Amino acid sequence: MTDASTLPSDIRIRRQSRLLQLSYANGDVLELPFELLRVYSPSAEVRGHGTGPGTLQTGKRDVLVTGADMVGNYALKLSFSDGHDSGLFTWSYLQDLGRNQNDYWRDYLARLEAEGGSRDAPAKPYQIKP
Repeated sequence: MTDASTLPSDIRIRRQSRLLQLSYANGDVLELPFELLRVYSPSAEVRGHGTGPGTLQTGKRDVLVTGADMVGNYALKLSFSDGHDSGLFTWSYLQDLGRNQNDYWRDYLARLEAEGGSRDAPAKPYQIKP
C-alpha cells in the first residue's frame, strides 16, 4: 500500500541536467541524479540475489534515463541508456534515495575506490580499419 506522503504530484525527467525531479503536494522537491538512480537500482542485477552489497556498477557517470513508466500506484520503472530497465523504484525508495543521497554517494564513491572501479566508462580501443 502506498502512503500518500510518498506519492509525488509531479514527475519530470530533466535530461539536460540529468535529474529525475519529483515534486510533492506539500511543496517538497527531490532531484535525483540519473547516475545515482542507475547505481542504486533496486533490481536483482544490481542488488544481487541475497545479502551483501550487490554488484558494483561502474562507468555510469553519463547514463541517461530514457523512459519512465508508472507501475500501479506504488512504483516507477525506469529505463536507462545502457539498456538497464529491470528495477522497480517504489515511491518510498525514491524518497529515501533523494533524502539520503549524500550518504549514498559517499558509500558508492568509497566502494568504487576500494574495488578499483570508476564512474567513467572505459575508453573504447582505437582500431585501425584495414
